[in-house]
Amino acid sequence: MPSRPTAVSDTPECWPPLPLAEWKDTCATLHMWTQIVGKTRMALTPLINHWWNVPLYVSSRGLTTSSIPYGERVFEIEFDFLSHILDIRCSDGGSRQLLLASRSVADFYAEYMAALKSLAIEVHIWKMPVEVADPIPFDQDRKHAAYDREYAQRFWRVLVSATDVLQVFRSGFIGKTSPVHFFWGSFDLALTRFSGRRAPERNDADPVLRKIMREAYSHEVISAGWWPGAGEQDAAFYAYAAPVPEGLAQQQVRPEQAFYNQGLGEFLLNYEDVRRAASPTQALMEFLESTYAAAASLAKWDRAALERLPSSGQSSAERPSPTEGAA
Repeated sequence: MPSRPTAVSDTPECWPPLPLAEWKDTCATLHMWTQIVGKTRMALTPLINHWWNVPLYVSSRGLTTSSIPYGERVFEIEFDFLSHILDIRCSDGGSRQLLLASRSVADFYAEYMAALKSLAIEVHIWKMPVEVADPIPFDQDRKHAAYDREYAQRFWRVLVSATDVLQVFRSGFIGKTSPVHFFWGSFDLALTRFSGRRAPERNDADPVLRKIMREAYSHEVISAGWWPGAGEQDAAFYAYAAPVPEGLAQQQVRPEQAFYNQGLGEFLLNYEDVRRAASPTQALMEFLESTYAAAASLAKWDRAALERLPSSGQSSAERPSPTEGAA
């Protein structure tokens, strides 16, 4: 019997409810905290194409920077959403822990920088948040100060499940692909596939955004991922192409609840529709495969060269779902 290609279960424990209205204040605070930690990694690591030195990674307990070289030492910073601490660990045995609890971004920033300094780690980051409306410098932000343990843990659990399905989806592509990683600027989990061709240069009006986008979208991409939502839009899985091929908005994708959001220029599948599906893993894989197939075909990607076809000769869009063939 074939082995199960994903370890994620379809049980409700793996796909907990996460309505944005119930934790929007915690979400906004976490967004700022992850930017502070993420900017530390960015400041101390060399630029990797498409900002791949910037994101955090989903771990068995939360979100981690992974190891960061620092002189003769290496250190790592992890948001632990099980014990609710920020854990700073050094290769020489030094460590510091910050409690994750309701407190302002300004207080978190001050304690965090003091903890790094006590470990003889000197780093200077730009204190202004990015990719948010009405940014407040970290050391002045007393507006965002919420932390709900239950919802922080649910957030992590969704990231774990989504990451596993995205990894299975990633395995079907043999062209250039990003890791599955968490961008703290846009506060979303992302996986990006590349055609190998350069894209027209971005010219966004805002100079900071222009710098970000020119590096991120220097080549043709089809991206997919998950984000907890914003405003009136609840948590959702998304998929988009950049540049956008003509006719993409009119393509039919699966499952039936998926739709094209004209304002965002992306396909969306609400997280609630996934978690309520008979098989969340299958529903999500259908969304990932069908949106990719629609965009890649319209953009005339060399799919035969870029995709790993199963031995049966099926296209990637016809590949069995993550739960099919389970023992």
